[in-house]
Amino acid sequence: MPKKYRKNALDADDLEWLNNNLESADDLDGPPAGDRWSTWDQSTPTERGPRPHPDWLVTELAAVDTELGVLKTGKEADVHLISRGVPGTGRQCLLAAKRYRSGEHRLFHRDAGYLEGRRMRDSRMSRAMAGRTAFGKEVIAGQWAAAEFAALCRLFELGLPVPYPVQIVGTEVLEEFIGTPDGYAAPRLANVSADLPALWEQLVEAMVRLAHEGLAHGDLSPYNILVRDGQVVIIDLPQIVDVISHPSGPEFLNRDARNVATWFAAKGVTQADPDELAKLLRTEARLD
Repeated sequence: MPKKYRKNALDADDLEWLNNNLESADDLDGPPAGDRWSTWDQSTPTERGPRPHPDWLVTELAAVDTELGVLKTGKEADVHLISRGVPGTGRQCLLAAKRYRSGEHRLFHRDAGYLEGRRMRDSRMSRAMAGRTAFGKEVIAGQWAAAEFAALCRLFELGLPVPYPVQIVGTEVLEEFIGTPDGYAAPRLANVSADLPALWEQLVEAMVRLAHEGLAHGDLSPYNILVRDGQVVIIDLPQIVDVISHPSGPEFLNRDARNVATWFAAKGVTQADPDELAKLLRTEARLD
């Protein structure tokens, strides 16, 4: 057919121009800046943080996410720093994106005890999880991400010192970045030496309130407690334990108490007594 009748045809020159100027079809839908469009609209209302959403949070659909680096690496997940903002405006916020590792990586080196209290209706998924198949590990990753997001939402609504949970998308949990506006993360308690008696009192109050709700962090230590402007912020909550229903609930309370009280006592905080704290937490949880 003569070319003049092929209204949508591309000649060799057209194809060469397209090949030289478009890396892929995805470029047509890519954001004007940054690494990806904001994922806010990919989460349902139940997959977003408690309302009212804080004023600092960027929820505009025109926003883009820009990767700024890795904040923390771990066996179960890596935490990335993300800037979410609307190009050409002053609307911007910093988020911590916790991304649980995919099935081909080593997952959850201590998950057996934490998962003991969790059951799934789907027997195929339960068998896969028990056998640690590739699919089972993907299911576990999804469970841990969902557990962490649900825990953050619950504890934030209770007024406990945790980051604001922004949203969950698959195995990525986005939460408030605990640090300075220019991207410097708040120090871990393990690296803090000032005002330790006051920090101890804050932490005991938070642990007592957790126990009153029948909960234990499950892996609390000076390495997953941040200090921002003199205030403790508890992070890393995927393994939060219901101490009433879990068969090893009292043991998790005792371990959390021992981990933090021993550290404070070694730093000279005379009020820090592992046995006394453990007893207080068990009483508050109505286990004694």
